[in-house]
Parts: sequence; C-alpha cells; structure tokens
Amino acid sequence: MAFLFDTNAVSELLRKRPAPLYLDWIAQISREDQFTSAVSIGELYRGAYRSEKPDFHLERIESQILPSLTVLPFDTPTAKVYGRIYSHLASSGQILEDADLQIAATAIHHGLDLVTGNLRHFERIPGIRLDRALADARSALP
Repeated sequence: MAFLFDTNAVSELLRKRPAPLYLDWIAQISREDQFTSAVSIGELYRGAYRSEKPDFHLERIESQILPSLTVLPFDTPTAKVYGRIYSHLASSGQILEDADLQIAATAIHHGLDLVTGNLRHFERIPGIRLDRALADARSALP
C-alpha cells in the first residue's frame, strides 16, 4: 500500500516531539510507498518563509523532507480530478480550501491513501481513502 502525506502529516515529522506511534508507523513503510503533493511542499515553503527562522526551516525541508518523499506534481490529469471534486462539493455547499482539494485530487488520481491528522476535513470528499495513522497517534498522546 502507498501513501500521500498531507501537509500536516509531513510537518509532524519536523516537530520537536513528533508523535512516537506515528514515527513507528512511518518506519514500517518503504521509501517507495511514501509520496506527497507539490501543493504540500508549497505550503511547507510558505510556512518556512513566514517564520522567524526561515533559513533553519528551509534547510530542514530540503535536507530532511525532500529526500524522504516522492513529490507528485499538480498536473492536468490531477486538475481534472480537482475540478470534479470541487464541483461536487460546491453543489452541496461543502467547499474546502483549494490547496486541500488539490492534495486530495493528487491522492485520488494516483490511487494513494491520504495520511492526515485532519480526517473530518477530508471525509466529505468522494472517493478518497484516508489513513488514520497520524490522527490515532495524536489521540494516543498523554
């Protein structure tokens, strides 16, 4: 099974004290099965540039995150999935931020399970497969 890591699933790894159960879970997944979206990487860069220590955070993204995950582009086939999801959610009044819809579209297009700590946010998206590893690891913290 292969996984697409949402922005918060990637940034969990950069925390001072990441959830131990999450780290244990990730250690069991082969490198070939770990993906993220270019959209998530953009969100990480945005956070780094807005922080008080941009050089520190940029270095961590480039030395720890980018070598560890395959970054999938937001390309035309993924954009088509995004359009379908957006249209469906808009018709029912359940819009999400574009970045989240783009990340979800990437997971759906590539047939990957989305790892996120924000399950409620993504559950409304038809056809998405969500993995609970991060959410469960966070709920197990004291």
